[in-house]
Amino acid sequence: MLYVVATPIGNLGDLSTRALDTLKAVAAICAEDTRHTRQMLSHFGVERPLIALHEHNEGEAATALVARMLAGDSLALVSDAGTPLVSDPGYRLVRAAREAGIAVSPVPGASALIAALSVAGLPSDRFVFEGFLPAKASARREHLVSLASEPRTLIFYESSHRIEDSLDDAITAFGAERPAVIGRELTKLFETVLDGSLAELAERVRADPNQRKGEFVLLVQGAGEDADAKVAEGKRMYAKLVAHLPPSTAAKLAAELSGAPRKALYGGG
Repeated sequence: MLYVVATPIGNLGDLSTRALDTLKAVAAICAEDTRHTRQMLSHFGVERPLIALHEHNEGEAATALVARMLAGDSLALVSDAGTPLVSDPGYRLVRAAREAGIAVSPVPGASALIAALSVAGLPSDRFVFEGFLPAKASARREHLVSLASEPRTLIFYESSHRIEDSLDDAITAFGAERPAVIGRELTKLFETVLDGSLAELAERVRADPNQRKGEFVLLVQGAGEDADAKVAEGKRMYAKLVAHLPPSTAAKLAAELSGAPRKALYGGG
């Protein structure tokens, strides 16, 4: 058996009784960072062998781990924090185990994106998780623009050294008034949840150095079904067209194709 075990994203009290019992019972634990996981296990008095499993060795390690489970061992898979495979390594091992006929069982628990969504006050019936935005500015902007007409709530992970730039790029892609929420250091000592327009959030983060520290979940309300969606689609088209046409011509074409007001698009790409 392979157990996929969620661990706390901050507050150690969020480790479930079932997760703790599972970690105590398996033959070994596959961990993204064995040093980090060892500290967590030590807190709970768990002493089990640890096996490093990260993005650089997962493909090779999966073969040996599957052979071990076929021989009779049960293993657990954990990430540094939260639910494994969500912007973390593990899917190659899970896929290899399932292809080999090994049962894979989830031991659910904390997940930063779900924790943030639950307190954001944004529409939660439909959402899309985009993971970490590209580190390169041009790629990040292009990706955000491609999501401008997405009607579902958008969820991103972001790091402390890119949160300001990502907010600025989100303003360009979605508009300054698009409602958004930042969840920072969730379940930890300095947890904060900020809500407002993208412009308001950018200003609050820029004005307070403490709001630029830690780990972030950025949630952005999806485009509206009517006018907002047209403007978002128009901006996406304008951003593509302006690379090949004069701005005024690009705006005219984008407005005609999307149905958005031309003045809302000109210079907005």
